Amino acid sequence: MHHDIALSDDIRLRSLALADAAALAEAYRRNRAHLEPTSPIRDETFFSEEGQRTEIERALADEKAGGGVPLALLDEDLIIGRVTLSGIARGAFQSANLGYWIDAEYAGRGLMTAAVQATVALAGTAIGLHRIQASTLVDNGASQAVLHRCGFERIGMAPEYLRIAGRWQDHLLFQRILSS
Repeated sequence: MHHDIALSDDIRLRSLALADAAALAEAYRRNRAHLEPTSPIRDETFFSEEGQRTEIERALADEKAGGGVPLALLDEDLIIGRVTLSGIARGAFQSANLGYWIDAEYAGRGLMTAAVQATVALAGTAIGLHRIQASTLVDNGASQAVLHRCGFERIGMAPEYLRIAGRWQDHLLFQRILSS
């Protein structure tokens, strides 16, 4: 399923495509220092077009299998971030995990809030989910603010939840219920 959502005249959120590999690699290189404190350690291949082609192929295969929805945030043709629904569970759960990042030059403008709101709407309608979960590093106030503005509530703290920046780190957990 292809998604393309206009967030403003220039900004849109759309399905990730294999053709995005070079632009996405450039976005990751441009934002490497910005993203390192909140990301797993990545080898040099990740930052190459070939590495991103492999990542995109994996994400698109997961989407085809019903396990995820990979999206790109763009300013005209420039990739300025990503939003991903992953780990989609059906059956009695109808839930997914939400992940996102935005280019350092675009942070603080409300664009990620708009992108997360659009993703929440998509998850509840086109994807038919009941719930979305997200996690942030304990000290990531900017990401927590996005979640609060988008109607997520804090549901707990998970010790040593993810291996970020080379060490297991505690995360705050949030959820948004989409339907009853």
